[in-house]
Amino acid sequence: MTDAQRPATDFHIPDDLSGITAEQYRASMRHYPAGVTVVTLCSAKGPVGFTATSFAALSLEPPLVSFNIAHTSSSIAALLEADSVVIHFLGEHQQHLAQRFARTAEERFTDRSLWTTLDTGEPVLHGTPIWVRATIQQLIPIGDHTLVVGLVTRVHDNTDEKPAAAPLLYYNGRYHRPSALGE
Repeated sequence: MTDAQRPATDFHIPDDLSGITAEQYRASMRHYPAGVTVVTLCSAKGPVGFTATSFAALSLEPPLVSFNIAHTSSSIAALLEADSVVIHFLGEHQQHLAQRFARTAEERFTDRSLWTTLDTGEPVLHGTPIWVRATIQQLIPIGDHTLVVGLVTRVHDNTDEKPAAAPLLYYNGRYHRPSALGE
C-alpha cells in the first residue's frame, strides 16, 4: 500500500451526529456479544487489573492484539506507565473474576489464592483457560478511551483440542455461555 492509498490516521467528528445520544449508543452496543477478558499488569504500587470486553486479535504476523481502556478507569495511569500486560480469556466458570475485576480497584487482588506472578512480574489468574502476555507497542487516545496495541510474547493455552471450559460472554448487561447451533 502506498502512502497515497493509506487511510488517514485522524478522523473528523461532525458537529451533527443525527441526534445520537450516549444512552442510545450504549443501548445498541449492549446487543453485540463480547468475550470477557481480564487485563493485568504490574505497577510500582502493586498489581493492577480490569475487566475488558473490547479485546481483538489484530495481526498474525507479527502477533498483535488490542483492547480499550476508558480514560476514567482507575487503572489508566498504571497502564500508561506499563511495558507489558497479561490478557486472560475467561471461561464460563470465571464469572466471579469478571465481576471482581469490574469492582473497585482495592478489591481486585485481595484474595491472594486467585493469582500468582510471572517471572516478568505480571499477575496471572489461576484457572484461566487461555492467557497471553503482550508488550505494549502503541497507546492511541481516541474518543473517551485509549486503544492499546500489544505484541504477543507468550501464549498459555491449556485447552488442547477440546476446550476445558466454554468462553465467558457478555451480552445485554449479563454474562452468558455460548451454545452450539445445530448443523
